[in-house]
Amino acid sequence: MLRLLFWIAVIAAAVWFWRKFKSPATQQRRPDEPGAALMVRCAHCGVHLPQDRALSSRQEWYCTQAHLELGPKSIQR
Repeated sequence: MLRLLFWIAVIAAAVWFWRKFKSPATQQRRPDEPGAALMVRCAHCGVHLPQDRALSSRQEWYCTQAHLELGPKSIQR
């Protein structure tokens, strides 16, 4: 009985070591995910949209041509 427990322990240790040292090498790498798009805020309505789809004027961003023509929203409090 003691001999059986010994061999089970040896096999379990061998499997554990094998998995421990083999795991980092066999981990599957994900394909590089594209980075998140830079988001900007419309100066008129406040909607956030990707910078490549936004229109810029005088260091401000707009979501549509209409909002670009209207300009920044005036703050009335």
